[in-house]
Amino acid sequence: MTGVLITAVDTTIVVLALPAIERGLHVALASVIWVVIGYLLVITLLATQVGRLGDMYGRVRMYEAGFLIFIAGSALCALSFDQASIIGFRILQGIGGALVTANSGAVIADLFPPEQRGKAYGYNSIGWSLGAVLGIVLGGAIVTYISWRWIFWINVPIGLAAVVLALRVLHDRPERRSHRLDPVGMVLLGLGLFGTLWGITKLATSSLDAAILGFLVGGTVLLVVFVLVEWRQREPMLDLSLFRIPTMSPSLLASLFQGLANFAVLFLVIMYLQGPRGLSPIHSSLLLVPGYLIGGAIGPLAGRVADRVGPVVPATFGLAVQVVALFIYAHLAVDTGLWVVVLASIVNGIGASCFFPANSSAVMKASPPAVFGISSGMLRTFANIGMVFSFSMAILVASRSIPRSLAFAIFVGSTTLRGTVAEAFTTGLHSAFYASMVLMAVAAVLSATRALGGLRPHVPTAGHDDRPLRPSGPA
Repeated sequence: MTGVLITAVDTTIVVLALPAIERGLHVALASVIWVVIGYLLVITLLATQVGRLGDMYGRVRMYEAGFLIFIAGSALCALSFDQASIIGFRILQGIGGALVTANSGAVIADLFPPEQRGKAYGYNSIGWSLGAVLGIVLGGAIVTYISWRWIFWINVPIGLAAVVLALRVLHDRPERRSHRLDPVGMVLLGLGLFGTLWGITKLATSSLDAAILGFLVGGTVLLVVFVLVEWRQREPMLDLSLFRIPTMSPSLLASLFQGLANFAVLFLVIMYLQGPRGLSPIHSSLLLVPGYLIGGAIGPLAGRVADRVGPVVPATFGLAVQVVALFIYAHLAVDTGLWVVVLASIVNGIGASCFFPANSSAVMKASPPAVFGISSGMLRTFANIGMVFSFSMAILVASRSIPRSLAFAIFVGSTTLRGTVAEAFTTGLHSAFYASMVLMAVAAVLSATRALGGLRPHVPTAGHDDRPLRPSGPA
């Protein structure tokens, strides 16, 4: 819970501090979003690899190492002196975040039997909700009254306390499994995602030209090459053979589409509140606190339901509830009561808290125990791919209805909108929310299909070599 809390704090608190970071370090407006995207991209690339390290050298050991790297990265971020340093140190912080998030699910799977994992992941969701709230409240207060550098300094004592606690209460199991890392796959996926993301973010500030088209086409080609190479790798970065487990495929894909549909919502709503409604970043974010609090309370209950009836019903129900929340968001206008935003955030929080514990439980129940680290990393990778592209698409969509530079300024909280421009921007956001509804509906359908494959985990017999397990039977 502490590991999830500290990463959640870092997600929301940095968004609130973007305007101060932009001014304090003289970061270019078009580059400031890489303070967020760079962090997420590193976690996306490393999740399966550090999960594999957990299978090889101990999941608890890698989890604790992640805290130490995260602490070091946080301290260096606080000491940043220019644009390159803040982005570079955020990447280091992301390495630590990858070790923590990729191995946390595997640690829970080691500690709890299958029939109790839903409850455990439900309590873990409290850590995320509490962290998000702390990020909003502390972030606003720190940026307003102290200095943006302290949003990183506060990670140091929290992280050190977590390391001490982990050393006292967490212990690795003696079983180890030999794995090989996949640097070729990591480079191909990294370059492919970077090229595509660079092209998308550039489109938010520039017209389409040969350079942007080259990044988009080149990134897409590299992603295709990545998939082809992974099929031939002995131990690939993304073990695509896990997709042969019927319940694994829809669980991972549901996570991807849920991230693609929902991660942008936070930023779109904040842009709406800061732009057309003229609220400050802290006041905008405080309206979302009830959703996180109620969602956190729902998480353990949803986890217990997943333990009793299986993950399909609570996960699919949660996604359907999030579709309703997106529908409410899609009808916001410049004169809509702010209580509607609070209502939509509560509905969205309930839906998310029903989905995450159940879906995490489904992935780890379907996973062979010997590759818990890889499976947990796969789940984190698919979720983060959706989140990274959701973030970039949010900026791109927002920049279509108003001048591009103005969209960026709204995003980082340095300007507001009035009159017809505000109305045009709000109308443009509607299409983004409707698109998110479609993506969330796809996630719900994928989640529901798990009922066709059953919910019993398939645990094949481990081979005598160092190749990954290749599940082939029904789940």
